[in-house]
Amino acid sequence: MTVAGKYDAKSVEEKWYSYWMENNYFHSEVDEREAYTIVIPPPNVTGVLHMGHMLNNTIQDVLIRRARLKGYNACWVPGTDHASIATEAKVVAKLKEDGIDKNDLTRDEFLEHAWEWTHKHGGIILEQLKKLGASCDWERTAFTMDDNLSASVIKVFVDLYNKGLIYRGYRMVNWDPEAKTTLSDEEVIYEEKQGNLYYLNYQIEGSDDVLTVATTRPETIMGDTAICINPTDERFTHLQGKKVIVPIANRVIPIIADEYVDVEFGTGCLKVTPAHDPNDKILGDKHNLDVIDIFNDDATLNSYGAHYQGKDRFVVRKEIVKELESIGALEKIETHLNKVGTSERTKAVIEPRLSDQWFLKMKDLAQPALDAVLDKEVNLVPEKFLSTYRYWMENVRDWNISRQLWWGHQIPAYFYGPGKEDFVVAESKEEALVLAKEKTGSDTLTDADLTQDPDALDTWFSSWLWPMSVFNGILEPENKEINYYYPTNDLVTAPEILFFWVARMIIAGYEYKKDKPFTNVYLTGIVRDKQRRKMSKSLGNSPDPLDLIDRYGADGIRVGMLLSSPAGNDLMFDENLCDQGSKFVNKIWNAFRLIKGWDVDSSIEQPKASAIALEWYVSRFQEVLVELETNYSKYRISDALMITYKLIWDDFCGWLLEMIKPAYQAPIDAKTYAQVITILEENLKILHPFVPFISEEIWQQITNRTKDEALIVASWPKITSVVTHMIAEFEVASDVVSGIRTIRKEKNIAFKDSIELSILNNENTKETFDPVIAKLGNVSSLTYVTEKVDGALSFRVKSNEYFVPISGAINVEDEIKKLTEELSYTEGFLKSVQKKLQNERFVSNAPEKVIAIERKKEADAEAKIATIKSSLASLK
Repeated sequence: MTVAGKYDAKSVEEKWYSYWMENNYFHSEVDEREAYTIVIPPPNVTGVLHMGHMLNNTIQDVLIRRARLKGYNACWVPGTDHASIATEAKVVAKLKEDGIDKNDLTRDEFLEHAWEWTHKHGGIILEQLKKLGASCDWERTAFTMDDNLSASVIKVFVDLYNKGLIYRGYRMVNWDPEAKTTLSDEEVIYEEKQGNLYYLNYQIEGSDDVLTVATTRPETIMGDTAICINPTDERFTHLQGKKVIVPIANRVIPIIADEYVDVEFGTGCLKVTPAHDPNDKILGDKHNLDVIDIFNDDATLNSYGAHYQGKDRFVVRKEIVKELESIGALEKIETHLNKVGTSERTKAVIEPRLSDQWFLKMKDLAQPALDAVLDKEVNLVPEKFLSTYRYWMENVRDWNISRQLWWGHQIPAYFYGPGKEDFVVAESKEEALVLAKEKTGSDTLTDADLTQDPDALDTWFSSWLWPMSVFNGILEPENKEINYYYPTNDLVTAPEILFFWVARMIIAGYEYKKDKPFTNVYLTGIVRDKQRRKMSKSLGNSPDPLDLIDRYGADGIRVGMLLSSPAGNDLMFDENLCDQGSKFVNKIWNAFRLIKGWDVDSSIEQPKASAIALEWYVSRFQEVLVELETNYSKYRISDALMITYKLIWDDFCGWLLEMIKPAYQAPIDAKTYAQVITILEENLKILHPFVPFISEEIWQQITNRTKDEALIVASWPKITSVVTHMIAEFEVASDVVSGIRTIRKEKNIAFKDSIELSILNNENTKETFDPVIAKLGNVSSLTYVTEKVDGALSFRVKSNEYFVPISGAINVEDEIKKLTEELSYTEGFLKSVQKKLQNERFVSNAPEKVIAIERKKEADAEAKIATIKSSLASLK
């Protein structure tokens, strides 16, 4: 078969992905093999592939493909998350474009639009993952709003409620005025922003005196219900028990005393707005203050805002400052650096707000999940995230699980009366009616009397069940799939959702399966640009992954992403890495073309150089296999790729093929050819997890294969013995070949012109690789001598000296002059290095690594000087 002169990534990728899918290689069923399971971190159903997905899913595919080759029953479950806030926002925006207001729709009408959107956009990202080569079990594709997954969520909610762990409470929450929903603490991102500190004068009732208060939010004075001072602050003790008048609002509010007030901040006085600050709410409860909520759902002011009603809070801030100034109530303004909470999803500034919400008690639930990580039942990779995890879990707060959204799992609470406690929780309306009748003692209640809570559950409340619900482990706790595939093996995800998702999955696992959901959590870094900025569409610094695949091929992108992606550390993405990955793929292809281009002659005896070279490479390959096991076990995927890359590029392509290839247009012996084909096949097996497409293409072109013999389902190479002396001897031989090549290059001695080589073997080096040296150096005569050779150029490898006679090859006088100049420069360089090393201050203060570098410079210079002097001596 003729091998194409150029590798065509696009056609190869389409061909083999279709082949893998047609033959169902990705699908897993329960059998007698040991399972290896990964559940995909479900991307948002409305999402498209970005660079973070590329990195995360490449790592997962590497792990799953290797597990398949290792003989495990590999199962990689894909799916998407319904993403309540993000999806509802997109649907609302689409409706707006169509001239439809969400508020004009019923819930069912809105959900029809939401499902239409989901069916249209939901599968895009999964189809894009196929372009990357993701070998997911697509038959198992799950969606967090699938019937069985939804039923699992409702079942868990009811169970936790019945256990007394879920409750409804009127509490301060994080309100997103753009999404018009509450958020959990973990969904709020705090950013330091430059703002102002406004000093406002409150007139003391019955007096012309004023009390000055500093605030960052002057618009909230409309909700003030007290001014607080520290009882130990002698400046204000005379004001205890008195009252002040709120500017503009003209309400009279009390002056209270509490040690909570920081006497050093601002003026030492604090305005208390219990409805709009969590700390103020605590003060309000303690001192029995009124609570005045001044905001609408969208953060415009309500009727309590007087003439500012209907205006946005930030517009009001500017206008109210002008009004305060005009009435003499603004003392001054200072710049102030303040931490501002913003919504992770919408980026809107969060508004603290009191609201009736559903909460899950977390403290007792979290303890088994904390113990599991501390006891290494669940391993975090890298371990540096352990302290963060421990801090979160030891300081966990109740989880606000309700959202004011229609898209999502509707909370299974049914109200039968106007009171806050007039509800029951059940998995269905029919069950709810039975419970309501029991609770009220009334037989007259009907379905029409029940109203389901309109709120939806937090998206994470479904995804925390993911490793169980995808195997139907909540609805059928003892089914054969959950018992076979659970716990899963590895989870690959981003550190920013370590608490959002990872910790909660561990909590759910111990609550509902009494077992961990996974054994290892591999936390990837964030993909950043060369300026260390996180890649994002808004910054315009993120390339389109599909464009990259078109340009460099999926294999090239996979290599490029992994080359600089150590576990837990951020990836500084550089498109040059993708180009490097593409070049690696072409290198593999060209090596295959070279091999397949050789004519094979069974009558030729195997050359000794070839036999030695093949024996060395087998040992080198075994050495790499051992290193790969270590790197994979420690999730050093980037390191595993790098040693594979070097083995193929340097050892296989750079050395082995050079050592065994026949002379120009000459045939190769059959034994060598058969052995190198076997080696090539072993190489393809360890390459496959990283570059699945080209490896399968070459594998299938080597010989005709049945579907059971595809590379994707081949067997991982077995570790045997490593002949260490062969590896050590080759290192010496390769240095000798490099020395010969250097002399040829510097002296313009063409390779076609053979040379003689004499060896002063001071180290008693074995002669095993002499045939290789002779072939690669075109050495016509290789002899061992007991003393230095006159009239020859020389070089050293360790303490051995190698001599190349130069009779007639070069001008001796010019060479002596050149070597003398080089000697002078090198001696000067050595003196400068030694001077630095003799400087006690430098040696005592410099890092050990720097000292080691300088000592190596010294040793290299000394060795070079000895070689130059030896060459000069032989020429004179």
